[in-house]
Amino acid sequence: MRTRIVPITIAVISWLAAIGGVHAADKEPIQPIPAVKIVNPAMVELGKKLFFEPRLSKSGVISCNSCHNLSMGGTDNIKTSIGHNWQKGPINSPTVLNSSMNLAQFWDGRAKDLKEQAGGPIANPGEMALTHELAIGMLLSIPAYRAEFEKVFNKDTINIDQVTQAIAAFEETLNTPNSRFDQWLKGDQNALKKDELAGYQLFKSSGCTGCHNGPAVGGNSFQKMGVVEPYKATSKSEGRWAVTGKDADRFNFKVPTLRNVELTYPYFHDGEAATLTQAVDTMGRLQLGRKFSADENAKLVGFLKTLTGDQPKIMLPILPPSGDSTPRPRPFE
Repeated sequence: MRTRIVPITIAVISWLAAIGGVHAADKEPIQPIPAVKIVNPAMVELGKKLFFEPRLSKSGVISCNSCHNLSMGGTDNIKTSIGHNWQKGPINSPTVLNSSMNLAQFWDGRAKDLKEQAGGPIANPGEMALTHELAIGMLLSIPAYRAEFEKVFNKDTINIDQVTQAIAAFEETLNTPNSRFDQWLKGDQNALKKDELAGYQLFKSSGCTGCHNGPAVGGNSFQKMGVVEPYKATSKSEGRWAVTGKDADRFNFKVPTLRNVELTYPYFHDGEAATLTQAVDTMGRLQLGRKFSADENAKLVGFLKTLTGDQPKIMLPILPPSGDSTPRPRPFE
């Protein structure tokens, strides 16, 4: 009896390769970013207005978007942000994009989630420099806000807990799926160029994935800055130590996400690395004890640029005009 050999077509080979790619992705240290599922559209819309609302600042010109600009990768692209009265901040503003995937918020993790984080800058004298009481007074003075809060929360009052809950709900929608790397993870073998794929393999073999892993490629652990060599920071921040008071946490910082990293320059908590090339070189030497060659560095940078996903398509909200003529405390008085 003769065995019949069925020829395998190119289409079948491509299909098998794609299936193999999907199964291989299950074992990768990085996973694709899931699409956003909006549960409460009305709360998200209110949170968007508040995110862009400059009247939540004492000067009336600073909003959440000032330091976490959604057209600039969720950052402001300067070493440290400028706050009220032109004060220079002590630390680099991390991206708000994909921030819901972080194990905690701020570089030192002092806020457990986005809701807790949202209230900090409003009352920080070096940032928005208002008080929560004045912020609520401002919102209560605007009939359109009063009506929207009542619609969302089914209460005729406004409090800071509602404000931060709404802002967090909006920020939770700011994920960036569908990067070229995610397409590759899902089985598109043509999504990455040869050197980009080589950069990813080097990223893994060098040990970068020990800290930069998961869907956000970071954000899920605290690590010491300067493992092999000490890091000479220009910021006075001592990281996690400020929260825990433990000497072991000194200079431990939340590992930043590498999603959209080509857009979120400058890098590190003090913003001292102006380019990805510089950041890769510093991380190699200080964290891994490895000096990457120019070719290796270029391949790593090439891979990192494939992590840029679909940016949030945000229609800028039309903020409600100032409210009635009832005398109320004004934030700039």
